[in-house]
Amino acid sequence: MPARVFSIANQKGGTGKTTLSMNFAAGLSKRGKVLVIDADPQGSAGQWSSLAPDHRLFPVSVISIGGNLAREAERFIKDYDFLVIDCPPTLETEIMKLAMKISDVILIPVLPSPIDLWASMRLVDIIEQAKITNSKLKPYIVVNQLEPRSALSRAMKQALAEFNIPALKDGIRRRAIYRNSALEGASVYCMGKRGEAAVKEIDEIIKEIL
Repeated sequence: MPARVFSIANQKGGTGKTTLSMNFAAGLSKRGKVLVIDADPQGSAGQWSSLAPDHRLFPVSVISIGGNLAREAERFIKDYDFLVIDCPPTLETEIMKLAMKISDVILIPVLPSPIDLWASMRLVDIIEQAKITNSKLKPYIVVNQLEPRSALSRAMKQALAEFNIPALKDGIRRRAIYRNSALEGASVYCMGKRGEAAVKEIDEIIKEIL
């Protein structure tokens, strides 16, 4: 059975795209064999994994694409259960469009403010175009960096309702453990008791999607 392909994308930088990619991949590794494809020229996913002194801290292989994304993904799609593509934060290259053509799911991390959500509006048109040739593509918004003990503002809820992409019911809170795990080249799954709340968040996202 070919791998299920997940793209993590947003044209806006600073939304936590790589953090979601790496922890999402680590969570999926509990369910099958996973490969992260670092399609971002900044190479953040590759840098993250290179910091791990032990493969057990981040038990997922990470590769950086050196050519056509579709061709690179095709090489691995039969050897893995899941592929996670960390897309570049721009629409100016063809990489994001190619990712959507081969993906089953696209996750769009956004910060919990209407302004940040509106900054991602151009992505909706790209997704709709991709659905013409890839009817299986399912997009979801993941609200990231929610403040503890605070709810989404009324304006944000209204903006989400107007967006033509469903938001997952489980978002990601602002937690220092996400930054700390990245500095150690690890995922939150390897951070013991400190990471338990974050692990639950990622697991809920995976359950909702799968």
